[in-house]
Amino acid sequence: MLILAIDTSTNVASVALYDSKKGVIGEINLNIGLNHSETILAIIDNLFNITKYSKDKIDRVVVSIGPGSFTGIRVGVAIAKGIVYGKDIEIVGINELDMLSYTVSKTDKKIISMIDARKEKVFYAEYKYDKSEIKQISEYRVDFIKNIIENSKEEFIFTGDGAIKYREKILEYTNNKGIIINNSTGYSRAAILAELGIKKEAENIHKIEPYYVNKTQAELEKEKKV
Repeated sequence: MLILAIDTSTNVASVALYDSKKGVIGEINLNIGLNHSETILAIIDNLFNITKYSKDKIDRVVVSIGPGSFTGIRVGVAIAKGIVYGKDIEIVGINELDMLSYTVSKTDKKIISMIDARKEKVFYAEYKYDKSEIKQISEYRVDFIKNIIENSKEEFIFTGDGAIKYREKILEYTNNKGIIINNSTGYSRAAILAELGIKKEAENIHKIEPYYVNKTQAELEKEKKV
């Protein structure tokens, strides 16, 4: 199975070709800001030109559905749908926070995936390894860095562009005990997206939609009390 994976949820545009038998064929990652609508199609074309593969051979498209940049997510989902529409190509959507959790090597510590939501807020979710598999152990949420750490009663490993951007705040609030995945691995990776996409069943194209997290944990707790 030949998979094209597309991730435009963050500042990093990431595109990968993945063969279910050979593994990663090629991957392009560019930190180009949020103007993905102007560049992502060219990146996809370049990937196919470099690898000498044909778009006609694609069996499945895997796309990040967010959370992250509202505009970026919409661009990625629209392009993925455009590629598969009217063709015999499968489509799968993957949550960006789930993908980021796989940038962390096996550990006994819990993992928090973070995506920058600006003004010291992040989209986040908590995970832990269960044998060799990563399990999600919290809902997808958005909150301030300080609140997340104050509500956590144990040490975590932090990954994602939110963790990288707010590194100093995380270290401050954890008394320098926070473990942060470094710049080279803690960003969006379409190759990981492709690997996760192999494991999922193909989805209905009309059910693939951007995923937005727009309530803080405090807001959710307030709703529960009403």
